[in-house]
Amino acid sequence: MHERAPDGAVLFDLDGTFADTAPDMAGALNRLLATHGRPPLRLATIRPHVSSGARGMLQIGFGLAPGDTGFERLRAEFLDLYARAICQGTLPFPGILELVERIEQRRVPWGIVTNKPARLTEALMAGMTPQHRLAERAACIVSGDTAPRPKPHPDPLLHACRLIDRPPERCWYIGDDPRDIAAGRSAGMRTLAATYGYLGVAAPPGRWGADGLIAHPLDVLQWLNQPRAPGAVTAGPGTAPPAPTRAASRPA
Repeated sequence: MHERAPDGAVLFDLDGTFADTAPDMAGALNRLLATHGRPPLRLATIRPHVSSGARGMLQIGFGLAPGDTGFERLRAEFLDLYARAICQGTLPFPGILELVERIEQRRVPWGIVTNKPARLTEALMAGMTPQHRLAERAACIVSGDTAPRPKPHPDPLLHACRLIDRPPERCWYIGDDPRDIAAGRSAGMRTLAATYGYLGVAAPPGRWGADGLIAHPLDVLQWLNQPRAPGAVTAGPGTAPPAPTRAASRPA
């Protein structure tokens, strides 16, 4: 039997929330480092920076930030290398495929809102576990160059709401970076911080201002079960949802 359908939507950040893109992002960075005569970095060193995209890769690999000499040239080189092998090791995080199936059973639209350039987002969504047709099933896919301003501005999330015809206050946005939570809050959405993601090197997730923290994708379902009247105040940052709706055991 299908579960009750609320009138909202669930939107995901891509890197570090919906998909584990770190192996391919790290591979592209190490190929770029080799091209410039630099030693490779360990995946564990690169992983926390993946949610920051090319900017994060060039910061950890070359110590460069936007505006620095050589940044734009290296950014173009990195994106080209990444595009050539974008789905070699990238997979949805464990639990994501079951989560989107459960969301679809509720007849709730879901989508992707990422800062990745559209050409990379589209290639990744089409090439990642193609048998699951994720790109076709997503109600919207909004990239970093879709709206006038990327996250942490709310523009991409508000654009997603227009595409799926849902008011922001009835939507959840899930991300693994402070920018995701800032964008969701600015858009008027409820937000969840994915502590299984990359998390960056800033403040811990409990201080991002999210409505809650999730340690596994399926934990989203517990939050969707919470009714919210128009104008109601959401739970405080890091607050636990009501009693779990699934077994506590999780895949490693």
